[in-house]
Amino acid sequence: MKCYGGVLILAVVCFSSFSSAIPKKDADHKDRSVERDLSDQEHYDGEDHNRDYDHEAFLGEESKKFDELTPEESKDRLGKIVDKIDKDKNGQITEEELRDWVKYVANRYISTDTERQWKEHEKLLEDGKLKWESYKERQYDDENDEEDTGVKYTDMIKRDKKRWERADGDKDGFLNQEEYQNFLHPEDVPHMRDIVVEETIDDIDKDGDGFLSLEEYIGDMWPNESGDEEEPDWVKREREQFGVSRDLNKDGKLDQNEVKNWIIPEDYDHTIAEAKHLIRESDENGDGHLSKEEILDKYDVFVGSQATDFGEALTNHDEF
Repeated sequence: MKCYGGVLILAVVCFSSFSSAIPKKDADHKDRSVERDLSDQEHYDGEDHNRDYDHEAFLGEESKKFDELTPEESKDRLGKIVDKIDKDKNGQITEEELRDWVKYVANRYISTDTERQWKEHEKLLEDGKLKWESYKERQYDDENDEEDTGVKYTDMIKRDKKRWERADGDKDGFLNQEEYQNFLHPEDVPHMRDIVVEETIDDIDKDGDGFLSLEEYIGDMWPNESGDEEEPDWVKREREQFGVSRDLNKDGKLDQNEVKNWIIPEDYDHTIAEAKHLIRESDENGDGHLSKEEILDKYDVFVGSQATDFGEALTNHDEF
């Protein structure tokens, strides 16, 4: 079987995610909280804050283009970005301006990813739209390979079809580019988030009752396949958290609303959290804003040794 694009990966691994509440303490700790837009890096390395997360949150995919820049090059390029972020040109970067920039960078990744995959289907489009049958034929061109790989492609096709139908807003059987973006990135669209919850439950719910028990919840994070491993401290804390803050109605299991509250908490906005963090790290005079000088003095917080070629952000995205 061949796979084109990224949805097959999404069907196997629902999210590349980061904890929105607690740092991960173990390499085997799988977290399903949705905070994946800002960076592929972990926000915390054990107890320590990981600055690579901030670099990707602030710069997006472009942070990976350069491994090393001199401090002078970093500051020069960062200064141009600061001028762009300062919308009212008053020399002060507010939390709102910084949040808008972080959100812009995250959304730019989503748009770029969608555009790339949409072009891969360009020859299949009918009146600028993509039909499910055309997508399926290209994405899954040989279902018989599942006997060799052990992957149940029929289940994955069924899962993709369900997501496709949810993304098809006008129910015409086709997806336009905007609907296709919702298909690829459902966690970023309010009316698509229930499908993210449903897919998560499908992944973890081993007994098929439609709920997540404590053991299913823990088993997803820490499989303990041998059955004789000593439970790490972080697992013990997750057991406690299940009863305290996950199982809201205290019936011993998570329903769809409780799973949604877990993986897509409504009261948490990672762009706001990142903006607050960057200000906290760099606000030397404590006035709640960042001057250009303060940002350049703490350039390593924003770009460090993994800076970027800011060309695309500066020349091709004037809509910010």
